[in-house]
Amino acid sequence: MNHSFYIIYSNTKDKFYIGETEDITLRLHKHNNHSYKRSFTKIAKDWHVVLDYKCATKKDALFLETFVKRMKSRKFIHKIIENNEILKDILTTP
Repeated sequence: MNHSFYIIYSNTKDKFYIGETEDITLRLHKHNNHSYKRSFTKIAKDWHVVLDYKCATKKDALFLETFVKRMKSRKFIHKIIENNEILKDILTTP
């Protein structure tokens, strides 16, 4: 398992950000230090990880990222944070 699908959250902005990475610690540091100047995450400096789901491949992590972003639902994000088995089901559904 070399990739993670992740969700970070900012308390000050009450916003979630969804992504994928090989190194969640480095990626979180970059989000909080605004290394990505044009990124949505530049709006806050208090991002913290609320979900770090390990994937077997980068392809799986990207699939989950796209799937969850397309849902455009805070309710769905809360559901997968509470029960990340949903992500396993998404990956195994043909």
